[in-house]
Amino acid sequence: MQNCIPNDPPSNLSGMGSGIISVEPYREIGNSRSLMEILLSDHTTGSNLIWATDDYSSEGSGFNARDTMRYLFLIDPNRVIRPRYLKPQSEQRNRSRDMAEVFTPPWIVNKQNNLVDEQWIGIKDAFNIEHRNSWTVTDRVRFGDRSWEDYVTSIRMEVCCGEAPYLTTRYDSINGFEIPVRSRVGFLDRKLRVVSENVDEPEDWLTWAKTAVKSVYAYDFQGDNVLLARENLLLTFIEFYREKFEEEAPQSSMETVANILSWNIWQMDGMKMVVPFSCESSYRTEAGVITSNRCNACKTGTGRHIGKYCRIMDWGKGASVEYASMMKKERKERGAKSAKNVANTLDGWF
Repeated sequence: MQNCIPNDPPSNLSGMGSGIISVEPYREIGNSRSLMEILLSDHTTGSNLIWATDDYSSEGSGFNARDTMRYLFLIDPNRVIRPRYLKPQSEQRNRSRDMAEVFTPPWIVNKQNNLVDEQWIGIKDAFNIEHRNSWTVTDRVRFGDRSWEDYVTSIRMEVCCGEAPYLTTRYDSINGFEIPVRSRVGFLDRKLRVVSENVDEPEDWLTWAKTAVKSVYAYDFQGDNVLLARENLLLTFIEFYREKFEEEAPQSSMETVANILSWNIWQMDGMKMVVPFSCESSYRTEAGVITSNRCNACKTGTGRHIGKYCRIMDWGKGASVEYASMMKKERKERGAKSAKNVANTLDGWF
């Protein structure tokens, strides 16, 4: 078993990437225009993600909240979008104050994800044994009466995901230390670990890994968080492949995974289930005055919004679906539940 204590400065972490996280992996992705154009795309609007935050407005034109995020803006080394830990303390405080942005320590993520997996698998400590603020990784994941294939395809979702710590714990968001691949406890980490334990041929591994990526979903309001979440999940795929086969994943596979993530990790106003700011409509009156007309649902809190309702991919059917309609049907069939509970009961959808 491998002991992992991510909340203390590790002196003996083994595996690739030990130490404080770096922006270099993000720069490497950023140097690939083909990957970045996929990761920046928004399938609901047919355009790119928008910033949806004024944190970058000091960079000048094109960096305001309603501006789209463009590749040429992001390749400057000084403009790379950084994980929260690498942002200035003042920016971290501002985002917590203005957007209620907080990050969960990985040991808490592990406890919560373990509870979900214990219910699904029916076995306690299938992935690791918890300690106070750490965990010990088991030698192999046990499934009892459930199959590893079913686990890999089972749906998991993180709402208001930020940098997606519940899907991948590449690093401790509190102290910035990178967590070794095998010790990671996000849902995609767990799925890829299961694939690595059960599949040895690279081609088969890639097939199952892509299936695993298709099974995880998340959304956030702010564009930089959506991009970071997509990048973190892509890096997770890359790092698990490297750990398993001691070589780099094929570029074509990275682009396929990036495309899956561009659908599964999307930008959304979670209260309205529409693209941020899309309920705002501006028009010019006969007097030449520009005015805005907010939708009635925004004013009253009832009815359908006029904004663009976000769409995600049903990979089983090979067609996109409106997230709001899917959730409405889910609530009708299973009763009103919290967003977290609904997310954990989506197995039968895809």
